[in-house]
Amino acid sequence: MRLNDLALHYVARFATSAAKLADYLRRKLRERGWEGDGDPAIAALVERFVEAGYVDDLAYARAKSGSLLRRGYGQRRVSQALGQAGIAEELREDVRAGPSEQRAAAFALAKKRRFGPFSAAPPDRPLREKQLAAMLRAGHPLDLARGVLGAATIEAAEAWAEEECE
Repeated sequence: MRLNDLALHYVARFATSAAKLADYLRRKLRERGWEGDGDPAIAALVERFVEAGYVDDLAYARAKSGSLLRRGYGQRRVSQALGQAGIAEELREDVRAGPSEQRAAAFALAKKRRFGPFSAAPPDRPLREKQLAAMLRAGHPLDLARGVLGAATIEAAEAWAEEECE
């Protein structure tokens, strides 16, 4: 299978960034070997795919960021995931979640994991600290994690999530 065919097959199946496509092609060349003349032109092939619109880092970043936020991850984890995918810093800033989106993500994680007001019984101090640590590991800032976990009721958490931030 030719390098162009491998790349085309990959971008047809997966949303990807230019860096992820280049990494994929390098990995396939290591696994299968290269039988062509000279070095493979991976950078030129990736650039051609970018110019053709098969690979769009900004669209990938928007989709990945939105997906992670809906799953309850915080902005720090979203930025890390985009960085690992080879998305440039300026594109990561372009898709950075606003305060209301960050609150919605914290709310979504608390609801999904049954933290704070969503737990069956009011959490004691050790459980609350574990929940806070999980929120921080998910990439949420301390003030947002405390805000959603400190809500007394589900309605209070919903109101907190819908508050306007400055």
